[in-house]
Amino acid sequence: MTTRIRVDFIACDGRGLCAEMLPELIAMDDWGFPIIGDDGESVPSHLLADARVTVRACPRLALSMSGGETTGR
Repeated sequence: MTTRIRVDFIACDGRGLCAEMLPELIAMDDWGFPIIGDDGESVPSHLLADARVTVRACPRLALSMSGGETTGR
């Protein structure tokens, strides 16, 4: 199963921290909101630990991971 990272745009306030922490998967739009993809971005195994840290660091708890290996560290 593929692990995906998703954003809750209602909770997000566009600080851009996630894009700074995980630029390999998250870009920012012109207003600082994350661009992750239509159905969430598939997280490669070598970025799982970084993705977990990024999700936990979101000040608005707007990021989540689903599927695959979402637990750990």
